Amino acid sequence: MLAAILVIGGISAEATGLLNSPAAGYLICVDSKTTALTHPLSSQCPKGNKGIILGAQGAAGRTGVDGAKGVTGAVGLSGRDGKNGQDGKNGQDGKTLWNGLNDPESTLGSPGDMFINAATKTLFGPKNLDGSWPAGTTMLGSQGPQGETGSAGAVGPQGETGSAGAVGPQGAAVPQGSAGTNGTNGTNGRDASLTCAQGGTCSIGDTGPGGGKVFYLQTATAAAPWRYLEAAPTTWSGGIADPQMKWCSNTTNFIPNLSTGDTTTVQSATAIGAGYANTQKMLRGCTFGAAIMATSYNGGGKSDWFLPSKDELNQLFSQSAIVGGFLAYFYWSSSEFGANLAFLQLFTNGGQFIFNKDYSLCIRPVRAF
Repeated sequence: MLAAILVIGGISAEATGLLNSPAAGYLICVDSKTTALTHPLSSQCPKGNKGIILGAQGAAGRTGVDGAKGVTGAVGLSGRDGKNGQDGKNGQDGKTLWNGLNDPESTLGSPGDMFINAATKTLFGPKNLDGSWPAGTTMLGSQGPQGETGSAGAVGPQGETGSAGAVGPQGAAVPQGSAGTNGTNGTNGRDASLTCAQGGTCSIGDTGPGGGKVFYLQTATAAAPWRYLEAAPTTWSGGIADPQMKWCSNTTNFIPNLSTGDTTTVQSATAIGAGYANTQKMLRGCTFGAAIMATSYNGGGKSDWFLPSKDELNQLFSQSAIVGGFLAYFYWSSSEFGANLAFLQLFTNGGQFIFNKDYSLCIRPVRAF
């Protein structure tokens, strides 16, 4: 079972304000539509969010009746005091919020802990004193009724085929015009004698000009000025695994539109081919974060690396076994969902979700050529 303590930006949930006080319990707000955790440190959840109180302290029990006084024993000989025993280790505080993709096992956590099944959006806890987990409670709202399907309009009758008109008289011959100017030469095709890395034709899994693996191939008739997408190698950041970082330094506003500077609506797109423009918009609205880290990479001497869009990231996941080196964790896309939310993908089952922009998640740059 995949399970991990819920961590926000590498800091425990208690340190970020998800837990309010030991006596009153800890309020978590869950958006019923997006299933994202929202409004830390709030005293109440806004409309459309489900509030869940975690770890509230129960009232103190009554003081028990004193037992009968025992018989006084005989006075023994005075002896030397024995050495004090070593103090035992402190027990776990029972305030940990866990998550995973399956229901919790009895061996996980301590009494008082909570658990969220990220796949089914079910909350379990607090864990019982006997080590068992209580039945879970879904965090998803009920589905609204489906609207009625509109009726199709009637098909009009086909008109009759008209008769062919008479052939007109042949026009008089005209002198031949002067020869037109030659058109410009078309762009050269890819040299079949070159490898993919040298600028020749590529296949999925080939090493591209930037030193990464090709994971997406457009048709030869595609209108875009590029044909392939390649992903940076695992060691692109200088380590042995993909680094983790927040989506953007600004987690409260939309990224700006490149032409108007507008920050009041979603400015990015999700389609294949949108990742480069998305990343350029992020660079205008962020002083640090995923986009700046992705564009700082210059593998193969190339300076056009970017953070993939939602659909480009999905194509990267579909070829993750060929590209290789991905962590079993969430990866950021460059597609925005809201002022403080963006799309991500889990590289274990391919699920795409939305998270707060201030979460530290994995990054893998791509480029088009």
